[in-house]
Amino acid sequence: MHLLLDTHVLLWALLTPERLDSAALALIEDEQNKVWFSAASIWEIAIKAGLKRDDFKARPEAVNQSAIDTGFTEMPVSAGAALRVESMPLHHRDPFDRLLIAQALHAPALFLTADAILRQYSELVTLVG
Repeated sequence: MHLLLDTHVLLWALLTPERLDSAALALIEDEQNKVWFSAASIWEIAIKAGLKRDDFKARPEAVNQSAIDTGFTEMPVSAGAALRVESMPLHHRDPFDRLLIAQALHAPALFLTADAILRQYSELVTLVG
């Protein structure tokens, strides 16, 4: 099975795995599954880190390296996935979430997120907690 992690799920999996429920951890840790993290998530983390907010301490370089060291695979942003965004309904306005959903649809891959609004896009969206 192919999994794509939403940005917050990527951060939880790498930095605070206790935030994930047992079902999500089981999916991520199952060696039969291929776990993807998006280049768009690293971009989102870089933007947030660049704002230097006190409540956001993740460093994009460290998250990227940790994801690779953990055995996750980077999913580049392809033109095919980016083109899907145009036809997606505006259930969610966050451009990163919309691109991540488009990537999951394009792959295809289960998209692990805690954002219930995103379930409106596809049965591939899997809620985790």
